[in-house]
Amino acid sequence: MSIEIKVPQLPESVSDATLVAWHRQVGDVVARDENLVDLETDKVVLEVPAPAAGVLKEIMVKDGATVVAGDVIAILEEGAAGDETVAAAGSAEPEVEAPDESTAAENDGQVKTSPAVRRLLDEYDLEATMIPGSGKDGRLTKADVMAFLKADDSGNVTPGDPAPAILEDQSYVAFDRTDQRVPMTRLRARIAERLIAAQHTAAMLTTFNEVDLTAVMALRARYRDSFEKQHGVRLGFMSFFAKAATEALKKFPVVNASVEDTDIIYHNYYDIGIAVSTERGLMVPVIRDVDQMSFAEFEKALGEVANKAQSGSIGMDELTGGTFTITNGGIFGSMLSTPILNQPQSAILGMHAIQQRPMVVDDEIVARPMMYLALTYDHRIVDGKDSVQFLLTIKQLLEDPGRLLLQI
Repeated sequence: MSIEIKVPQLPESVSDATLVAWHRQVGDVVARDENLVDLETDKVVLEVPAPAAGVLKEIMVKDGATVVAGDVIAILEEGAAGDETVAAAGSAEPEVEAPDESTAAENDGQVKTSPAVRRLLDEYDLEATMIPGSGKDGRLTKADVMAFLKADDSGNVTPGDPAPAILEDQSYVAFDRTDQRVPMTRLRARIAERLIAAQHTAAMLTTFNEVDLTAVMALRARYRDSFEKQHGVRLGFMSFFAKAATEALKKFPVVNASVEDTDIIYHNYYDIGIAVSTERGLMVPVIRDVDQMSFAEFEKALGEVANKAQSGSIGMDELTGGTFTITNGGIFGSMLSTPILNQPQSAILGMHAIQQRPMVVDDEIVARPMMYLALTYDHRIVDGKDSVQFLLTIKQLLEDPGRLLLQI
């Protein structure tokens, strides 16, 4: 029996999607619920699974095409289809199983890779067979692809060519000067559009301060093991900053507000967006009602949305509706930056790298773990006084974490 493979219902406010890549080809035996193809929207990557076990009979839409919900993109022949391999698909021990994401073993002449590796290969127009794998059983890893790209600076690689040796000396210089034109992904284009819109719409201004994290680091070191043992999650820095930001937002509600036409909308809830860097671009998952969460609940929620963002399985509802955003460039080594607003929000907090710096404490110079904080705000509704005091409140809460417990 033939089954039509259709584009699933797209997230709200998304009208179409781009077909990124087929993971199976015509004639391939597929298992039920095996991912056949990835569809990319402005925000998320959707996987289209096989509705039944069988053979992929026909592919009707090629990679790179634009599709809408309900479009027929392939035909699946369920069960027997006159091919010897189909019989094996219905046996007790099928030859083809739903691929594990870490699998890179060869099957039917193709190399299976994780979604992260596939997206990297697509971005640089590479074939998996060009690159030697260093993982288990020769599996191809992201590190293998990055090493291959670094060794071949020319970018002049033809798919199917034998992989060049990965040089130990990374000073290898290519003499063939070439350019490579790669279209933006839908997500990257959407990010660019939103950043330009923010700069053209809001009157953005950034104020700075610095915070001594001695007390927070001592608290984490003291309770880290017991916290993880009891709650099953690590105690990170982000929960301290999110809770401190929430308390500061309560004192300065205009920082938690947004602009709509000529109106200011004050939000009496605290949905904090946490910027997450993924291979597809920057995403900002939103954690709802942070003021009602314990530290453990926040860390668990953050871990869940961050994993979804990295895997591309996060939903549109988890990326919209935030009232305030926190971004941490410090994980990449950034010392100072001026973050851009995540519209329609009126402010965003930037965290940076922690470094030991000489500070004067009680008339003595001592080394302290210091972090620069940056608050970019919309000067149309947030005055300089409010922004400075907001940042000062966060500083005070973090330098004396007992204030978070007492809410003072």
